[in-house]
Amino acid sequence: MNNTFDSIILPDGIRIGHAQDEYTGVTCILTDKAVGGVSVRGGAPGTRETDMLRADKSQGFVDAVVLSGGSAYGLEAACGVADYLRERGIGFSVGNKIVPLVAQAILFDLNDAEYRYPDKAMGYKAAADAKSVGVNFGRVGAGRGATVGKIMGAVGACAGGIGAATLKFGEVIVTAVIAVNAVGDVYEHRTGKIIAGAKTPDGRFLNAVECLTNGLFAAQAGANTTIGCVMTNAKLDKTQTNKLAAIAHDGLAMSIRPVHTDADGDTIFALSQGDKAADFNIVCALAAEATAFAVENSVTQGDR
Repeated sequence: MNNTFDSIILPDGIRIGHAQDEYTGVTCILTDKAVGGVSVRGGAPGTRETDMLRADKSQGFVDAVVLSGGSAYGLEAACGVADYLRERGIGFSVGNKIVPLVAQAILFDLNDAEYRYPDKAMGYKAAADAKSVGVNFGRVGAGRGATVGKIMGAVGACAGGIGAATLKFGEVIVTAVIAVNAVGDVYEHRTGKIIAGAKTPDGRFLNAVECLTNGLFAAQAGANTTIGCVMTNAKLDKTQTNKLAAIAHDGLAMSIRPVHTDADGDTIFALSQGDKAADFNIVCALAAEATAFAVENSVTQGDR
């Protein structure tokens, strides 16, 4: 297994674009009719078209996955992505109409006095700017207004962001893209070291887990959330892709503590875009590790 998080590799047919302003942003993942899945674990999610992706539903593919800030207002961004796809004839044909299949999850970054959220125009721009190589990460796109370590509220929190990581096993690629806006702290999962999170006034890490286990919990309900997408060139069916999304949450648990609280809306999508034969257990293991690395990279990649 090779960790290539310094050089992100996307499966053929997948492109990623960001758009943002000073306060918030959107990340658009365009596919070539990838098989899609989803797993929602947090207690306060905000989503679009997640039911469509579940294994028991008839639709077998998805045209785009959108990650954005703006809380529920940010769901508007997916309409801009849908417009972009419709103009290009991409989507599900219903008679003489085209309906792009765009799934979305949002995080809360309404931190300014004014309401600032990704709108249709910003979603359209993210789709138009999507590319397969040279994608930047950090305080961009859905990670633009993200913060982490909010166990005691916004005071003492650190800047979050959106990170990515790629793992390879032979010809199989698994890449995770994760926007981190968590109640909990971010850890290096292989060393157990806190690298971002709640801080005391003198700059020391407070340790969110110790706060919680000592009865200290002042996080604002619904004002957090980690969202993302794992994608692979392994050939998976819809049931496996949904399972992959569920397993990817193991990576959140390795690198964010606490995670999946009632104040978070943690949601992960999964995409199978490719024809590589692979042991599904290996793909799942890669997804969890790639997700953990992507979380860590969210607070270290790009301009801070």
